[in-house]
Amino acid sequence: MPSDLKSRIQADLNAARKDRDKLRTLVLSTALSEIRNKEIDEGGELGDDGVVTVVSRAIKQRKDASEQMRAAGRDELADNEDAQSEVLGEYLPEGLSDDEVRVMVREIIDSGTDQMGPLMGRLMPQLRGRFDGKEANRIVREELAG
Repeated sequence: MPSDLKSRIQADLNAARKDRDKLRTLVLSTALSEIRNKEIDEGGELGDDGVVTVVSRAIKQRKDASEQMRAAGRDELADNEDAQSEVLGEYLPEGLSDDEVRVMVREIIDSGTDQMGPLMGRLMPQLRGRFDGKEANRIVREELAG
């Protein structure tokens, strides 16, 4: 099933080109390229979940790059990475709060899963693109310890 999200990104890319918005054009064309590469790897078109996964990974890469650049004193380059992350963030589903994730973790624990690996395995598909994996890991550890 073709992705509505991918179509939206393509339409926004066309609009950005028309408006001569260099940042959005760069970010969206790069995102579409990454989506196409993933489709080639998968051997077919990605659905919205697959596109969200690709966009989430792209955001994470830019945040990591931003942190490294700030640590090296390259604030201007870090700001550019942050701006790119912000553009991509528009294509993710609405995020979850710590409390919402904590409730999800408790429900999984209450259903009998009390080991880190299996718990994360059940949790992450529900969070994909909506919450940071490192933060989810922290919450899971807190809930298992408490």
